[in-house]
Amino acid sequence: MPSLRATLRQGLETLLAHQVPSAQLAAELLLMHILGRDRAYLFAHPEEEVPPSAIQLYSQLIAERGTGKPTQYITGHQEFWGLDFEVTPDVLIPRPETEHAVESVLDLARRQGHARDARLRIVDVGTGSGCIALALASEFPRAILIAADISRPALVVASRNAVRLGMPERIKFLESDLMSRLLQPDFAGTFDFVISNPPYVGKQEVDKVQREVREFEPRIAWGGDLERGEAIYARLFPQALQVLRPGGYVVVEMGYSMRDRVLALLGEDWAEIQVTPDLAGIPRVVSAMKRQGNIPLEHEGRIVD
Repeated sequence: MPSLRATLRQGLETLLAHQVPSAQLAAELLLMHILGRDRAYLFAHPEEEVPPSAIQLYSQLIAERGTGKPTQYITGHQEFWGLDFEVTPDVLIPRPETEHAVESVLDLARRQGHARDARLRIVDVGTGSGCIALALASEFPRAILIAADISRPALVVASRNAVRLGMPERIKFLESDLMSRLLQPDFAGTFDFVISNPPYVGKQEVDKVQREVREFEPRIAWGGDLERGEAIYARLFPQALQVLRPGGYVVVEMGYSMRDRVLALLGEDWAEIQVTPDLAGIPRVVSAMKRQGNIPLEHEGRIVD
């Protein structure tokens, strides 16, 4: 029977032949998934024999990855904020750069003097797998969270993740086009944070999107049908203005090269506008505070990079 080392090498060679990005990582993750072992085990026991049934399954999964299907959809899992999320083709795969949006909320909450047990009111717009909402629920155990999505299948996955992570009662899942179902008098001026990783790819940018995203991830979650990528923010910011309390924040992720276009949509109702780069130095997150009362703009910070 082939060894772990030989099996892994064969999987890697196949993925490289198909020009799969991060082929080494994919080969390891798929073998770990089949064997129920971690990476340390693979490299600590390179000569261990792999049963024929596992070899056959591994070959099938490697072939799937060779078609471009993301590893996360094959294994059904992706880690985010140290939590293990179920992912299916109904939801966008959580990405490390989105953790910067969660970090921004934590930083802004600290700066406002909110303790971990604060009863913050937070809405996550376009929740997908629920990764942002559940990450924040894990950080703020007494927060009141609403997770909205236009996709009912995505909300089903997000609900399952809430159950899997032991937080089924923490979040109210809401089927809604952005925050349309929250634009009622009862919700006006009541939220502390609106956070979102919305679809932001315009029609003219689709050819720049990675194949794995373009062909396998839900188009409704990443865009592609928008006339312009910033169109979603033009709808989201006015809605956030309605539901946020004075001094509350909107926090959004944005795509590569979108900084100026997104900032241009924030008018004089917003202050303390901050742009946060990801680890690659790309402007990734924009946060802005709903102005409080009639404080002149010159007494409130505008844009900080």
